Amino acid sequence: MTPNPSDAAAVAVELERLRGTMETGFARVDGALALLVQRSEQTDRQLADHEARLDTLENRRWPLPSIAALVAVIGLALTLWQAGAAH
Repeated sequence: MTPNPSDAAAVAVELERLRGTMETGFARVDGALALLVQRSEQTDRQLADHEARLDTLENRRWPLPSIAALVAVIGLALTLWQAGAAH
């Protein structure tokens, strides 16, 4: 059996359509992956920014318990001093 030239042309046309479909699909997947990479990088930057801000807040917060304890001790001392002076 000899192949029919019109069959070969039809196969070539279908292969070209399949190739175009594959290229379109790969371009769509490539675009979606690029978008995911961009979003991942944005998320990483936001996470780093939040970590830096949290570290800053933690560093500024440390004197508050010390100040509260100091005020309590001063209040106790003043109370004892007033009670001692009243007698």
